Amino acid sequence: MKVAYLCTEYPLVTHTFIRREIRGVEQSGVDVVRLTIRKPAESDLPDPADREELGKTIGVLDRGALVLLDVAAVGLTRPGSWLRAAYRAFTYGWRSNRGPLRHFAYFAEACSVFRILRRTGAHHVHAHFGENATMVALLVKFLGGPGYSFQVHGPGEFDAPQFIHLPEKVAEARFVTAITDYARGQVLRWSAPQHWDKVHVIRCAVDETFFAKDGPGVPDQPRFLSIGRLSRSKALPLLIEAVARLVQEGRKFEVIVIGSGELREYLERTIAERGITHALKLVGVKSGEGVKDELLKARVLLLPSFGEGLPVVIMEAFALARPVIATQIAGIPELVVHGCNGWLIPAGNLERLVDAMRQALDTPVERLREMGAKGRAAVHEKHDSAREAAKLAKLFVLARTSSQGS
Repeated sequence: MKVAYLCTEYPLVTHTFIRREIRGVEQSGVDVVRLTIRKPAESDLPDPADREELGKTIGVLDRGALVLLDVAAVGLTRPGSWLRAAYRAFTYGWRSNRGPLRHFAYFAEACSVFRILRRTGAHHVHAHFGENATMVALLVKFLGGPGYSFQVHGPGEFDAPQFIHLPEKVAEARFVTAITDYARGQVLRWSAPQHWDKVHVIRCAVDETFFAKDGPGVPDQPRFLSIGRLSRSKALPLLIEAVARLVQEGRKFEVIVIGSGELREYLERTIAERGITHALKLVGVKSGEGVKDELLKARVLLLPSFGEGLPVVIMEAFALARPVIATQIAGIPELVVHGCNGWLIPAGNLERLVDAMRQALDTPVERLREMGAKGRAAVHEKHDSAREAAKLAKLFVLARTSSQGS
């Protein structure tokens, strides 16, 4: 069986879980064609594995003017399907917050994807995230292409589900996967009950190299690590205030932040104004090995986010036996258990964030190691890459069998 993976932008440093999933699905016997609407610049990919993946991926917009030729070619060879898909694009755009013009761009991309699928012989399309790429997959179906499935992560799909037509996408899909029970529940909330049985939980997984051997125990040095895009949803301005509070108390510690994003300049300026450059450092993007090295140097992973699905970096921290401080939102409590393998705090609560950091600094290293070991056991039980990939591969086969029988 041949499946086309479709993403809006792939590969990205924040989407290593997709690369791991693809590898696991291939090991389960499924042939995978990698498609992306646009490719990132190779210079933005510090990880050699991502650069290798970039070379395997077909970029739709890399085709340039050929995309318009694809639109014309599909219109000439399949006029009925072309008109039906164009009408759907218009109506979806009219009832969205992005407008018809954006949806006609999705329609053009769908025509190009349709022709690529015909050449590669893919039997099924699997899109990651329920937004742009899934709309393209939906329009490909209306053009007469193969059926599709998509994976829901959150929180983006749940911010305005009506405007991205989540109910319609679920209704037309062969099946839907969600990365957590919480995400599945949100999909059910916005879907007709007759489609609920097609929504499955397939959890993101940790690369087996994180479990290859026991790393060094939690270090005695008071160092926190935070990983994520420098955006509003990651609540880094709140983290700055928490660090400033603890510095004022005379605490000696360090917070390292890995990531890039639109708030970097603001964050750097605020850190300097608060006089905490010695305690809070932004170090930019790192490769997978670089992230692993920083996790091993840290006492605790720190994620004070406002919006998440279930960050893979929590799984990676647990796999390396590092406790976690995270907000009690979305799917995070399905993995982080307060007082057992980490600390859960209400989103946006500065006092609780400061208190959790204070507790992490005061907790004996032996206790932190016990918490880290419990986190490692939890992620090993729930987020095994081979098991989750095998479950997904089985869904691909069942979907293909069902389509052939209908």
